[in-house]
Amino acid sequence: MIGSHYIYWLAFVMMVIGLYTVISHGNLVKKLIGLNLFQIGVFMFYISLGKVEGGRAPIIEEGAETYTHPLPHVLILTAIVVGVATTSLGLALAVRIYEAYGTIEETEVIERDKADERDVLDERDRAGEGPAS
Repeated sequence: MIGSHYIYWLAFVMMVIGLYTVISHGNLVKKLIGLNLFQIGVFMFYISLGKVEGGRAPIIEEGAETYTHPLPHVLILTAIVVGVATTSLGLALAVRIYEAYGTIEETEVIERDKADERDVLDERDRAGEGPAS
């Protein structure tokens, strides 16, 4: 039973590895890699659901009784294009964050933002401006 459904297990393992990578790492590029692994797992799962044992391409011909539905495969092609665009946008944002902060570690970026916010509040207090202004 498990051996005959190995593709589902492989897709599940890919999704779990990708999700773990996104949650456990603070590096933005590693998070993008984790998102891509998760996405590949979803693609594999969805494509494997669309495959029918003994199914043929949906072209009417003699002797063909079972057809494989092409819709899951077409949807995955669209999802791959969206995934490439999302990855490129994420990498572009990571480059901009690196240029602005000098790091792509999430914790360091958050610490610098908090420090900058404290500096702004301290300057307001020294200037005599209250938090309402």
